[in-house]
Amino acid sequence: MIRIVIAEDQRMLLGALGSLLDLEEDMEVVGKASNGEEVLALVKQHQPDICMMDIEMPLKSGLDAAEELKNDPCKVIVLTTFARTGYFERARKAEVSGYLLKDGPSEDLANSIRIIMDGRKIYAPELVDMAYSTGSPLTEREEQVINLIANGKNTKEIASQLFITTGTVRNYVSVILDKLDVTNRIEAISRFKEKGWFK
Repeated sequence: MIRIVIAEDQRMLLGALGSLLDLEEDMEVVGKASNGEEVLALVKQHQPDICMMDIEMPLKSGLDAAEELKNDPCKVIVLTTFARTGYFERARKAEVSGYLLKDGPSEDLANSIRIIMDGRKIYAPELVDMAYSTGSPLTEREEQVINLIANGKNTKEIASQLFITTGTVRNYVSVILDKLDVTNRIEAISRFKEKGWFK
């Protein structure tokens, strides 16, 4: 019997996933959590074979929880709506066994769990395509600048932190806006975050 813990902050979806997997003859849902903190406690308590979780959850994200479970014998599957390269890269670094999208067919989920139990990894094909085709268009220095902007630093503070002039910072900002095809700093942060490029 494959023992599973599920973490999902949308209660209806959590219930539906639990019922769906419990219908499989070789699977049993032994715990359900609605945030990353709860899921870590359930994994410790039940020592399941599989821990399946969403990314964006309260208290602790699924990726943070996955990083903490990296050396646990339990295999982690990320099940999310977000096909973002940044999330996918973090999940791969945390050595998750699967990264699946919620819009996939329900019968694929049980099959994916069985394949993962056999020791293989499964990543949604569109993520693999994205990971190898589109990274951030910004240079390392431009990424430093956008990170500082996201942390609420103004032009003067960025200049002093990076040991450059305020004019140079303004040049970087205009290049960033141009590359991200946005008109202001707030949109730039939003676009960069949406693409999952913040490390």
